[in-house]
Amino acid sequence: MTQDMSALEREIEETRQRLASTIDQLAHRAHPKTIVGRQVTTVKSHFVDLESGAPRTDNILKVAGAVVGVIAFFALARRVAR
Repeated sequence: MTQDMSALEREIEETRQRLASTIDQLAHRAHPKTIVGRQVTTVKSHFVDLESGAPRTDNILKVAGAVVGVIAFFALARRVAR
């Protein structure tokens, strides 16, 4: 009977420790700085190969083309509006 109680107490303590660890991990994942860091890494990986550090020119050119297109559109729209 006492062995059952001590085994149960040990199991309860192990469960508490696992839950505390899980809560700490979730708190770290939900921390704003962690979220920002994860998003920055995601954006960087779109433009730079994280393993080699080489720029991904195809993605860079797509974004640059879109920016130039938007600027040209607004410039044209401004001329037409005059």
